[in-house]
Amino acid sequence: QVQLVESGGGLVQAGGSLRLSCAASGRTFSTYDMAWFRQAPGKERVFVSAITWRGGSTYYADSVKGRFTISRDYAKNTVHLQMSSLKPEDTALYYCALKTTGTIDYGYWGQGTQVTVSS
Repeated sequence: QVQLVESGGGLVQAGGSLRLSCAASGRTFSTYDMAWFRQAPGKERVFVSAITWRGGSTYYADSVKGRFTISRDYAKNTVHLQMSSLKPEDTALYYCALKTTGTIDYGYWGQGTQVTVSS
């Protein structure tokens, strides 16, 4: 079993910054990819950003490109999401997710951390 624990959410004014972290523990895989998703009230959960194991390739939703940066600490099994120039529309519950490299679906999810951006 894999456990994912997010931290770093909170309330911030528009234009501000936050750094989310997600620590993976428990059963470990030789290689795995990690990602962030978010779900705003009344909306579906959507992809935000991902980082692969091999080469550390990164991917971003168009809505966050240039403002968010994903990174990972391999030694600590941790992934970070640096969020800058935050907008009220970034308000959501942010989830960390993990999948084994080479698979399609993210099978492991954290409980989420709330990000609220005030205007």
